[in-house]
Amino acid sequence: MKTAVRYYTRSGNTKKLAEAIADALGTTALDVSVPIDEKVDLLFLGNSLYAGKPDASVNEFIEKNADKIGCIVNFGSSASLRSTLKKIQALGDSNSVKVCSDEFVCPGSFLFMHKGRPNESDLEAAKAFALKFNAD
Repeated sequence: MKTAVRYYTRSGNTKKLAEAIADALGTTALDVSVPIDEKVDLLFLGNSLYAGKPDASVNEFIEKNADKIGCIVNFGSSASLRSTLKKIQALGDSNSVKVCSDEFVCPGSFLFMHKGRPNESDLEAAKAFALKFNAD
């Protein structure tokens, strides 16, 4: 199964998760500014909510790469612990890309909230999450 890992982050929290997932899958985590160069079965897409929605660069990435994505697996970190899944599913629907209903979200540190997160335990949980898909 061909996989890719892309992410968008402002604080670095989601990048940590992306790197853990990529490590588990034996690939490299890249920023959403890097297009997908060949069709992938699974795209692990890391993002967070900013003013109630994913960053515009995430939307642009999905639009520009839709024809190369079999299915998006959503993951991210959030100080509010709010998921981006519904927003990503809507983007997937509007671009004819399937989005998995299972996702990984963990606390992300922001100001005084969730200091030190994602931590080592969160990174191990992200790896285990990714490997569930690799076993299918």
